[in-house]
Amino acid sequence: MYETIFYIIIAIIIFEFIFSRTLDKLNSSWRNKKLPLELEDIYDAEKYLKSQEYGSVNSKFALFSSSFQLILILIMLFLGGFAYFDNIAAQYSENPVIISLLFFGILFLLSDILNIPFDIYSTFVIEEKFGFNKTTVKTFILDKIKSLLLTILIGGLILAIIVWFYYETTDMFWIYAWILISVFSIFIAMFYSNLIVPLFNKQTPLEEGELKDAINKFSQKAGFKVENIFVIDGSKRSSKANAYFTGLGKKKRIVLYDTLINDLKTNEIVAVLAHEIGHYKLKHTLYSMIFSILQTGIIFFILSLFIDNINLSKALGSDKVTFELGIIAFGILFSPISTIIGFAMNIFSRKNEYQADKFAADYEMGNNLISALKKLSANSLSNLTPHPAYIFVYYSHPSLYQRILSIKSNSLNSTIN
Repeated sequence: MYETIFYIIIAIIIFEFIFSRTLDKLNSSWRNKKLPLELEDIYDAEKYLKSQEYGSVNSKFALFSSSFQLILILIMLFLGGFAYFDNIAAQYSENPVIISLLFFGILFLLSDILNIPFDIYSTFVIEEKFGFNKTTVKTFILDKIKSLLLTILIGGLILAIIVWFYYETTDMFWIYAWILISVFSIFIAMFYSNLIVPLFNKQTPLEEGELKDAINKFSQKAGFKVENIFVIDGSKRSSKANAYFTGLGKKKRIVLYDTLINDLKTNEIVAVLAHEIGHYKLKHTLYSMIFSILQTGIIFFILSLFIDNINLSKALGSDKVTFELGIIAFGILFSPISTIIGFAMNIFSRKNEYQADKFAADYEMGNNLISALKKLSANSLSNLTPHPAYIFVYYSHPSLYQRILSIKSNSLNSTIN
């Protein structure tokens, strides 16, 4: 039985690699597709060629890095690497919680070390070549150290509690683990910008002036009370722009990248925020969190049905049942289902994006939103002609072309009505 599970695991890993690379190849083949009329004014000829090159370079890099990861995990599986590290962890303690922490700590550190060259190449070669990188070596190193410490402190604590739940409650551990992760998710949603972001970026209140007045004016019109508007120094790492909503209830805040303020006009920034306010007013953030919590509960429940199966551990080269090996095997076996769930969540997310765009268009911000989206796409050298299959699998947002058509249609309907 365990041999069958082993080969199923191998088949899943190889299939997912082939599937993702096939989609990437399809997507690459559409980069030279003739642009629709609505997109022709985004790039001049020179910049369009640059966007094509940027996409091609990233595609080749993704192929190389994913191939490396595929080879690495296959070596681990065929040589019993997971069982080997589990045995090493067991030599230092008899406490199952500590063993699990050591096991996942070893895997995380090794994975992180092996990925550093890829991170360096992506940041200081690819992003640098195309003019996006603003990260200094000092910032890169500090980011790595801070991320490592956060993972050890927060991830280690959560993992330790979940493992303790498992050994103390056995069949009921999935309920306690679900509650723990749900509470943590809500906590992070509320306080992420207050507690985590300041470790990496500086946030300052938006200064009084034309932009803040325009945002407040629109917010009042839309019936959305805005008290916290912050500017984040995104330019310290990249020239790419962004804006987002974070927090819940009184902790909600609008965060604007300084690059966004520099790249867009006032009305365009307000249009982007109108879209974000639309998400909040239409309760998309709340629904997404509810779905995420339900999904987490289902996953933990299914995990509880299989975690004690000796064949999962045997498939990874061990003759004893261990929580950590069961998690690894289950994670791989569950990944096809997780991928299908991802398809559904992306469909849901794209629907939400259309609705948020419509919200902005209903307040006569459609043209400004289109202008903003075009500028953001141009400044990030976005692929304007992604393959439909690639959009379906990976895109949480509709393509730019789809969004423009939808916004124009909604703007027209708003004008008629």
